[in-house]
Amino acid sequence: MPWNDGLTPIADAPLIDPVQADAVQGPVVLAVSQRQAAPRRTTWHTHARGQLVSADRGLLSVDTGAFRSLVPAAYAVWLPPGLAHAVRSHGPFEGWSAYIDPAVCGSLPAQPGVFHASALLRAAIHRLAAWTSGPWTPRQARLAAVVLDELAAMTPAPLTLPLPRDARLRRIAQALSDDPGCERRSDQWARWAGLSPRTLSRRFAHETGLSFTAWRTGLRVLRALPWLAEGMPVKTVAWDLGYSSVSAFIAAFRQVMGTTPAAYRATVRQR
Repeated sequence: MPWNDGLTPIADAPLIDPVQADAVQGPVVLAVSQRQAAPRRTTWHTHARGQLVSADRGLLSVDTGAFRSLVPAAYAVWLPPGLAHAVRSHGPFEGWSAYIDPAVCGSLPAQPGVFHASALLRAAIHRLAAWTSGPWTPRQARLAAVVLDELAAMTPAPLTLPLPRDARLRRIAQALSDDPGCERRSDQWARWAGLSPRTLSRRFAHETGLSFTAWRTGLRVLRALPWLAEGMPVKTVAWDLGYSSVSAFIAAFRQVMGTTPAAYRATVRQR
């Protein structure tokens, strides 16, 4: 059961046949996209191919044991070959995954990480996923080469948000990830999870390196990134994330990202 959060485990079927995920021959890139109305959750597993996984909407939680992070839409998690991991979506799942032949993974990062997924990379993977199985055409081979080029050029995400290990804190983190705009105070969250406010504050800082308030602010900014990139008005983003005013959201966003929401959106559109 991934997460060890005390919640009922719901394991979804693999995105691709495990035999394909372990194949060291065949297409250099195996791509799949999926949309489902329910949240997606995978149990711990590993495969011979490297994997790049991303959500088109919402947030993903990714756990490799040593690496635990929340990932917003438009960003992707790179998982090197043979690395055990579990993935969970917050809300309905709409996303994609690319499985990379281990023979070409030597030029890709040796450690898991969160990276910006360019529009070209996302479009190429969706196009590969739309093709049926069978012998590859020269066109498919060229498109796979584009994917590999974009993978090699990926830049690290400007913000990653570590997840706590403690099961009680993990429940809080997951509930907030499902509803970042929740206005429940830290002392209320502590009582909800069966903790004292002092224990919540101390353990959260110890396990994530961030205060509870700073972690929740980071979560809200993570959720805001894809909304801003899609053109959602700053005022709407602020209200949906539970801020009492637009100015409070702008100040929080600038504190985390070092720029304003409007400036971030302009930068993303230039990519």
